[in-house]
Amino acid sequence: MSSSASKKPAQRMTTDTIMIIAVLVSTTFVMMLNETALAVALPNIMQEFDISAGTAQWLLTGVMLTMAIMMPMTGWILDRFSTRKVYFFAVAFFLAGSVVAAISPSFGVMLLGRVLQAVGTAIVMPLQMTVVMTIVPPARRGTVMGVISIVMAVGPALGPTFAGTVMSVSTWHMIFWIMVVLVAIAGLFGVWKLRDLGEIKKAPLDVVSVVLSVFAFGGLVYGLSSIGEIVEGGEGATIALAMSAVGVIGLMLFVWRQISKGKKGEALLNLAPLKIRNFVIAVVVIMLYQGVLLGASNMLPLYLQGALLTTALVAGLVNLPGGIVETVLSPVAGALYDRIGPRPLVIPGTILGAASLFWMSTVDHATPVWLVMVMFAVFSFGLAMSLTPLMTTAMSSLPDDIYSHGSAILNTLMQLAGAAGTAVMITTFDLVSIAGGDTVVSRGQGGGAAFLICAVLLTVAAVATFFLHRPELSGHTKTIAEDSPR
Repeated sequence: MSSSASKKPAQRMTTDTIMIIAVLVSTTFVMMLNETALAVALPNIMQEFDISAGTAQWLLTGVMLTMAIMMPMTGWILDRFSTRKVYFFAVAFFLAGSVVAAISPSFGVMLLGRVLQAVGTAIVMPLQMTVVMTIVPPARRGTVMGVISIVMAVGPALGPTFAGTVMSVSTWHMIFWIMVVLVAIAGLFGVWKLRDLGEIKKAPLDVVSVVLSVFAFGGLVYGLSSIGEIVEGGEGATIALAMSAVGVIGLMLFVWRQISKGKKGEALLNLAPLKIRNFVIAVVVIMLYQGVLLGASNMLPLYLQGALLTTALVAGLVNLPGGIVETVLSPVAGALYDRIGPRPLVIPGTILGAASLFWMSTVDHATPVWLVMVMFAVFSFGLAMSLTPLMTTAMSSLPDDIYSHGSAILNTLMQLAGAAGTAVMITTFDLVSIAGGDTVVSRGQGGGAAFLICAVLLTVAAVATFFLHRPELSGHTKTIAEDSPR
């Protein structure tokens, strides 16, 4: 599904355009909800299959690995196949994975189901972004990206709450059956409303690039996710270092291969977006935000329960005000972007986010829970001001014929940043806590140290935002009425 020029874009969206966006947003929401839902069910799964926590963790790590491997291929997939085929391919994989996981008699079968789900999720996320850039008028993209930002933030945030509610009345199997129902409804909605967009490119599949992608991004995500084991040493560290080396070498060979094949127009992933300065700056800032957001979000419950001795419920509720702030402010930031561009939003938003994290770096074992909640809500305010304008700026800086590859690059790098951020923050928390005797006091210090790293990273992001500029309102939108029939 290659985005190609059509007629001069209109500045209002048709009902069909809105319905197509609704199909993709609802499908993505379900899949993002599923991505984090299983964390709550891991203890029950460990007991049922008689497996260790390390083994059970592969139900989460496997999803990250699969998505990191698949996303570089989505640029070629979106170019090579029609919108409807790509969408239904993704939905079919997710449905199949959900059914397999729901009826799984063993851990291995369940892991297979999770991998199949991840394939569908990895395809739908770039598809959603590419379609939005194709059919939404340039002057309205910020508003629509605001809605997408809500899905990206709220879906994963609600996953544990959703799963916990289901587990309180049923078993973990029901989590997957509910996913089957939800994504099936979204798929039927897609049958009714989704149209084919753009032109198909008869690009050959470069199998060598696919293999290199597996080694490169699989190795990197595994290595980044294992930073804690590398620091601790031992057999796990040796494996993690070896996988990291495979990832780095694989990445260098992958990039060389794409540059070589790109000269013939046969690259699996077109790296042309990385030649566009505004896109690169926006993506770097997004990566820093992603690493900080996932790192802080995953470390925060450890600090709250380990240093402030809160319950799991209270630790979960601390994120709630921040989630509400993001939900309310993201579409507002998107609408403001359409009027004033990125800099008046992203610069103060990122500075506010960095300042709030420096504030959070002062936490210790005696910090009131309500104050931590306020601190995180302030960070969420800065995030909501920045993320939608950043994503819109990144994609709007590209020529319309490489939207699909730009989306693939952005989503792939976000996966890598999220894995790195989570590993670095949790490892920092653990190291400082253990160095101080793993007491309540040392855990408080560990939380402060992790937040300080987050603050430094976001300060770097704040400096980078000064080099952003507003993309010209160029590009073309696809007129839905001109598309091929459903």
